Amino acid sequence: SWCTNYMLHHHLLHCCPQILFELLGGATIQSSTSADWFAEKAIDGNRGLQQLYTGCSSTLNETNPWWRLDLRDVYRVSEVVITNRKDCCAEQINGAEIHIGNSLENNGTNNPICAVIPDIPAGESNNYLCDGLEGRYMIIHIPGDWKILTLCEVEVYGYLAENLAVAGAAIQSSTSADWFAEKAIDRGLQQLYTGCSSTIPENNPWWRLDLRHIYRVNKVVITNRKDCCAERLNGTEIRIGNSLENNGTNNPICAVIPAIPAGESYSYSCDGMEGRYLNLIVPGDMKTLTLCEVKVYGEGIHQ
Repeated sequence: SWCTNYMLHHHLLHCCPQILFELLGGATIQSSTSADWFAEKAIDGNRGLQQLYTGCSSTLNETNPWWRLDLRDVYRVSEVVITNRKDCCAEQINGAEIHIGNSLENNGTNNPICAVIPDIPAGESNNYLCDGLEGRYMIIHIPGDWKILTLCEVEVYGYLAENLAVAGAAIQSSTSADWFAEKAIDRGLQQLYTGCSSTIPENNPWWRLDLRHIYRVNKVVITNRKDCCAERLNGTEIRIGNSLENNGTNNPICAVIPAIPAGESYSYSCDGMEGRYLNLIVPGDMKTLTLCEVKVYGEGIHQ
């Protein structure tokens, strides 16, 4: 259909739902692996065709086992479908929690819960509605001791959340080589030396995004560089407001970034702060501000 073709070519999911991991090549990981029951076998598209030892993921018998899918962007998740194993041990899935969010804290299990699975009959697929819960990560977690998490298929349906940064204009206090300001809003295509912004070493370096309209900003997601120097982002202030005084760095603070591990993306809640401009600033002497992606989520204000 036209909708499907448009969605595949433009990576937009606003016009009709789709299985997110199939379109975006989501990455999977689990807390441990039993034999060759690898994490990625839960997204191999063989729902209903899985056979013992061939098409399911499984952890070892452990405390609080988990499985995580990285959707590579922030989505409003409408539904998750879980297929249970059909050979034995169907009850092992009982009590599993489905979490969705942007945090990797505690392996992602601190994110909000979409649903708790009471049980799934052997070999069957059950649907769980998530009502547009937003997140980059979808985690399945069984709390408790001596648990095994086995998944024969996981499907995630939803829509790409609108990243307001894409339509904005970026500027920074200085530019190192070709690490231009706009490379921080290129939708996460960063690679070493090709897709991150960076200032030169200077006093109080800053990066600013003009959203072009006033928004109530709910969330800002920052991706750190992955090659080196992750600590340079420590202490960065996220500021949101309507003033360009002092290059926008006088606007109110949404959050201060303590640290972001190399190559990872952390989310900061701004609780509806209003503003047209989003500034990132590293206070101090001879600092370098490098950003591999900045994403902004919120709602427009109707004048």
